[in-house]
Amino acid sequence: MTANPQEPRAAHATTAGPASAGQNLRELFGSSSAVFASMLGAEHVLESANAAFFATTGHERARTGLPVAQCLPELAEQGFVALMDEVYRTGQAYTGRDVRVVLGAGVRAQEAFFDFTYEPRRGLDGAVIGIQLIGVETTQVRHAQQLMLEHQSLLEQIARQAPLTEVLDGMARCIEGLTAQGVLVSVLLADPDGTHLRHGTAPSLPAFYNEAIDGIATGEGIGSCGTAAHRREPVVVTDIANDPFWVDFRDVAGRAGLAACWSTPILARDGSLLGTFAMYHRVPRAPQDSDLALARVFTGTAALAIERHRIELGKAVAEASAAAAHRALTEAVEAEQKLRAEAEERASAAAALGGQMRDAAAAQAGLSRPGSCQLGARVGCTAPVELKITDSWGDAAWGCFIHAEEALFNVRTAYIAEEQTDGLAAYLNR
Repeated sequence: MTANPQEPRAAHATTAGPASAGQNLRELFGSSSAVFASMLGAEHVLESANAAFFATTGHERARTGLPVAQCLPELAEQGFVALMDEVYRTGQAYTGRDVRVVLGAGVRAQEAFFDFTYEPRRGLDGAVIGIQLIGVETTQVRHAQQLMLEHQSLLEQIARQAPLTEVLDGMARCIEGLTAQGVLVSVLLADPDGTHLRHGTAPSLPAFYNEAIDGIATGEGIGSCGTAAHRREPVVVTDIANDPFWVDFRDVAGRAGLAACWSTPILARDGSLLGTFAMYHRVPRAPQDSDLALARVFTGTAALAIERHRIELGKAVAEASAAAAHRALTEAVEAEQKLRAEAEERASAAAALGGQMRDAAAAQAGLSRPGSCQLGARVGCTAPVELKITDSWGDAAWGCFIHAEEALFNVRTAYIAEEQTDGLAAYLNR
C-alpha cells in the first residue's frame, strides 16, 4: 500500500471495459512488497533503501542522510524508533509479525501491516554501528482474507434470500471497513422505468443527504450517480466543489462534508439499469486502480442481489395476483350459484301463484252472476253488478263500478278477472 494517493484526474474520467475476476484481484491487492533499509549510528540515519521502502513511506519524506525520526516522525510516535534504539543498544535482533503501522498523517495517513526484522549492523570490530530493516508487507494478505470472507458472507445472504436492504447495508459496511481512506458507500436503486434513482443504503451518510438525493432523475450532468446511470458507465468526480455535474447538489454535499464521488452503474445481465454504486470521500481524491477494482467486484455483487430480489418480488406479485384471481373467480361462481338458486325460487313461487290464480278463476267461472253488488253489500249497495274482482289468493266477488274501483285501489293483490272482458271494457269506457 503506497503512502500517497494519486493526484486528481479529469473530473469525468471513466474506467475501461469489464475486467476479469483475476484482474480485479490483482488490482485490489497487487503483490506484497519486500522493503529494505539500512540505518547508521545511534540516530538511525537513513543510509540506503530499496524502491519499495521509498514507495511505502513516501518519496518526498523518506530521504537518505536524515534520521528516521526526523523524516518519518510517525514511526517514533508509534514506538518503532524505540525498538531500533533497543536493538542498537543490545545488539539483539527484533522480529515483528503482522505489525500494524500508520504511515503519514492527517488525510494522508494510511494503515499498513508488516512482517519485519531489525538486524544489528556491525563494524569490523563487531560493535553495532547501525540497524538494517528487512520486511514484507502483509496488508494485501489481510485485506484479501477479509474481502473473501465478507464477499462469501454476502453471497450466502443472497442465496438464502435475505432482505435486499440487509444485503446492501452489509456490503456497504464491508467496503467502508476494507478501505483506509474513509470511503462512504451509497447504493441507489433504479425505478422499473430507469428514469429515477431511489435510496437503497448509505449507512455512513447523513439522513438529510440521503433524503435530498432520494428520487433524483437519471440524466446527463445530474450528479455523479444520475450521469453514471444515464451513460451506463462509471463517472468519477474528484472535486465536487468545482464540478459542473454537482451544481444542483453542491450545497447539500458541502453540508454533508463530501468532496469527491465516484459512481458506477449497476447493470442487469441484459444491460438494463438496476441502480448505482457510489464511493464518496471527504477530501478531493481520484481513484487508484484498487479502488476501481473494488467498485467492480461489489457492483457485480449488488447486481446479483438486486436481480434476485426483483425475481423473488416478481414471483410474489404473480402469486398474489393468481391468488386474488382465484378468490375473485370463486366469489363470482358462488354469486352466480346464489343468483341462479334465487331465480329458480322466484320462478317456482311465480308458477305456484299463477296456478292458484288459474284454479281460483276456474272455480269462480262456474258460479252464477249475482244480481246486485257483493262488494258494497255491507253498506246495503243494491246497484247492479258490472265487474268481477279477484285476488292472488283465489277470492273473487262481483261489484258495481264504484265499489269495484274502491277494491282495486285498496286491496294490493286485487285485479279484474281476465275472463270478464265485457266488464273490463264497460269499466274503461264508462
